[in-house]
Amino acid sequence: MDWIQALILGLIQGLTEYLPVSSSGHLTIGQEILGVSGEDNLAFDVVVHVATVLSTLVVLWSEVVWIVKGFFKFQMNDEMRYVINILVSMIPVGIVGVFFKEQVEAIFGSGLLVVGICLLVTATLLTFTYFARPRQKEKISVRDAFIIGVAQACAVLPGLSRSGSTIATGLLLGNKKERLAQFSFIMVIPPILGEAFLNVVKAAQGEEIFATIDTVPLVVGFLAAFLSGCVACKWMINIVKRGKLIYFGIYCAIVGLIAIAYSMMS
Repeated sequence: MDWIQALILGLIQGLTEYLPVSSSGHLTIGQEILGVSGEDNLAFDVVVHVATVLSTLVVLWSEVVWIVKGFFKFQMNDEMRYVINILVSMIPVGIVGVFFKEQVEAIFGSGLLVVGICLLVTATLLTFTYFARPRQKEKISVRDAFIIGVAQACAVLPGLSRSGSTIATGLLLGNKKERLAQFSFIMVIPPILGEAFLNVVKAAQGEEIFATIDTVPLVVGFLAAFLSGCVACKWMINIVKRGKLIYFGIYCAIVGLIAIAYSMMS
């Protein structure tokens, strides 16, 4: 992987991590088009995902500080309830990530056909949010946090958008738009950092995932993902508040069909 390829893929990751169009699906498509080798992908994916976590912390810094300060008061306040919801939302993805991720990847794979089908599923979810009008709730409940966490766990499949799945599920459950986008972005921080940690552990055990790619592409990819992620995170919060997800549903449907057609022709 050279620095230009890293720049392009970093921008793709940073933008699509927050937009409901599947970052993993677009990374797969981008890597396929650019001809990036599979050995480079794992190390690069770890770096750019950590970059997007940092962009979340930058954009939502005031909310993160509010949560941390409230948590260390050790009282059952709004901040503590928020932390509990985050922890509950992590249960499904934690189970899938630790025990079933390799089996899921072995069964479904990560080719363009799978990406295309999952993008069509994402498009369907986003379309439902346009037509559904559930009664609005004031706060995200523990039950809703768990269901949103299930949606996040399902998004281990490439092409099934994590942000699209979690936001769409939350909206269909009747949660308010202004609260949901922030919750969706904050709840993904622990799983991404956890996955990055597991990959570092693998490297420490002798699986040299970082030995196959030069430092310059990693740095370029990191910076591209971080800066574009900051822009996309702010943009996506405003989009969710305005309820314009249907356009991303149309986009996912088009890209999904193109990916399926390309996979069948190749």
